[in-house]
Amino acid sequence: MTLIFTARHFKAHDTLKEFAEAELSKISKFYDGIIRSEVILFYDKPTNSIKTAEVIVHANNHHTFTAKESSDDFKISMESAIDKITIQIKKYKEKLKKTKSTIKAIEQLT
Repeated sequence: MTLIFTARHFKAHDTLKEFAEAELSKISKFYDGIIRSEVILFYDKPTNSIKTAEVIVHANNHHTFTAKESSDDFKISMESAIDKITIQIKKYKEKLKKTKSTIKAIEQLT
């Protein structure tokens, strides 16, 4: 899985990049088909602003998972967005399991 890390209007610390890599590596244990992940960090105003993290995960079969979260800290925003992505991936995987089991049942009937 490749990671594209973007910080808009500022230079991100290496700790933020490492945190993003660590959090996104947790997603790969839920679904093996992840191809690429993008993390975009930005804020509204230079001082006392709300920090926003947008996480985009590209998977097999041209499927894209997207989450955007805002808070007072970039790490909290990233963590919340990645939690949302995890939920989306779990739902997608359940849907795949249902369709595979349905196909197998139909094949057994015919």
